[in-house]
Amino acid sequence: MTSIEPYITYAIIGFTCLLSFYAFNRPQVMADLMMTPYLIRQRQQYFRFVSSGFIHNGTSHLLLNMFSFYFFGGSVEIMFKIIFGSRGSLYFILLYLMGIIVSDLPTYFKQKNNPSYHALGASGGVASVIFASILLRPLSDICLYAVLCLHGFILGTLYLAFSYYQGRKANDNINHDAHLYGALFGLVFLAVLYPKSLLLFSEYIKNWLMSPTLNSSGRAGLGLIFSVIQ
Repeated sequence: MTSIEPYITYAIIGFTCLLSFYAFNRPQVMADLMMTPYLIRQRQQYFRFVSSGFIHNGTSHLLLNMFSFYFFGGSVEIMFKIIFGSRGSLYFILLYLMGIIVSDLPTYFKQKNNPSYHALGASGGVASVIFASILLRPLSDICLYAVLCLHGFILGTLYLAFSYYQGRKANDNINHDAHLYGALFGLVFLAVLYPKSLLLFSEYIKNWLMSPTLNSSGRAGLGLIFSVIQ
């Protein structure tokens, strides 16, 4: 049996790292590629919606996004190729690129008259891939700093709640709206392409809830969700 390799994931990571490192010490390159809503509106530089997803604001920002993308992107790419066959590669590329674009649209409309606002990073695309993975495999554990491990759908719920809350506060320099809308886009994109994923997701959760005993991951996750909701 021929193994399936996530070559697109590797290529995206490689290109993103090369372009990000190239731009780190070249402020003009960084300025030319960033998502600057004012310039997009004034000069119709729509390429910035995509180019901004391939540069980052420092090594830690780059490594965090690319490590997350490596961890989830490879498995999602392989699952897409299994589910969609020859179209899987195209759909995976669309998921990532459209995740970057769609996640920036709310910020664009909010900041289009602000010449001093800039954003960059692959967070929207990475979030779309992570949440497509959660929809396909909701009970797979995701570990935070190798300490707290929760089922994907539990951590995803907390992530959405946190991003929404932080986005409304808007008191830091992180574009939390990109995280939120990228995640939501990933869910919608996969649900439209593969409606069966919704049925499978609900079956996974129903069987988990009906299990005689919830494991420690489940109990901790439910407690966190209820505390956030309250």
